[in-house]
Amino acid sequence: MPEAKKKLKLALYWAASCGGCDIAVLDIDEKILTVAELADIVLWPVALDFKYKDVEALADQSVDVCLFNGAVRNSEQRELAELLRQKSKVMVAFGACACFGGIPALANQFDRESIFRRVYDTTPSTDNPGRVRPQTKLSVPQGDLHLPEFYNAVYKLDDVVEVDYYIPGCPPPPELVWEAITAIVEGKLPPKGSTLAGERSLCHTCKRKKEDKKVTAFHRVHEFVPDPEKCLLEQGIICSGPVTREGCGERCLNANMPCRGCFGPTPEALEHGASMLSAAATLVEGKEEAELAEVLDGIVDPLGTFYRFTLADSLLRIRNKSLGLEEKAEEGEEAAS
Repeated sequence: MPEAKKKLKLALYWAASCGGCDIAVLDIDEKILTVAELADIVLWPVALDFKYKDVEALADQSVDVCLFNGAVRNSEQRELAELLRQKSKVMVAFGACACFGGIPALANQFDRESIFRRVYDTTPSTDNPGRVRPQTKLSVPQGDLHLPEFYNAVYKLDDVVEVDYYIPGCPPPPELVWEAITAIVEGKLPPKGSTLAGERSLCHTCKRKKEDKKVTAFHRVHEFVPDPEKCLLEQGIICSGPVTREGCGERCLNANMPCRGCFGPTPEALEHGASMLSAAATLVEGKEEAELAEVLDGIVDPLGTFYRFTLADSLLRIRNKSLGLEEKAEEGEEAAS
């Protein structure tokens, strides 16, 4: 009898994320059974009962592929990222949060103390007269209790460990997940560092009609029902299609909703948010600076609009250089010396 083909070892882990990327793996439907035939899952906290000690016991480089979703917000997530990098041959940033920081990275507009003050002091439902804050260590008669350290910033995965491949999306669509799994199983992965999605912008695959129409104002999606046949940008709705990578299947556009940029920038759009702001400005009717400024000022929450998924990956790098990983790295260097 021919020798049975050795099964792959697969790890899946979520960090600072909503859990949607884990569900995306299940969204491949019955093909999940094929995955079970081809791979042994050695870690998947959302679905199976694994302990960190189980991962620590694995031999280095014994895991063939790790799909790591979520950004890095605290010390526990960083430790697991480093541990899984040590144990895995291939590390995949899976989903927008791991690739670019995602929605969690919008918190980089504020430092840790500002966030704690809001959460533990000033929200209307909070009653905390003692101004208690989470402690990373507390000694009780039964022993020491520990909580992860909350970093001063949110980081994308490749700020913490080396990443071999990127699969964008919020979450990655099932077709893309299956294509990636197939490429891994068949050993047909592209060069390391590649993003497993299209290279062109979403506008190249969008079927909506474009008429080179200028806009006099920008609107939010709840203010009117846009024409499903026409370009959303030309109807005054911010759509990030011009600077966002293709490969999502146009799910939002097909639902008459604008692209929010979860596939990240195209190779040409080095700065996702600034590139989209520039694209929006070219659509504004009028040439005078005051006219342009008036229309652009009508965009509600421009940072959240243009950097919804990519703030931790932007040139702004808000808060990333204050406390957090840089501070930890410096402490480690001092200890080593």
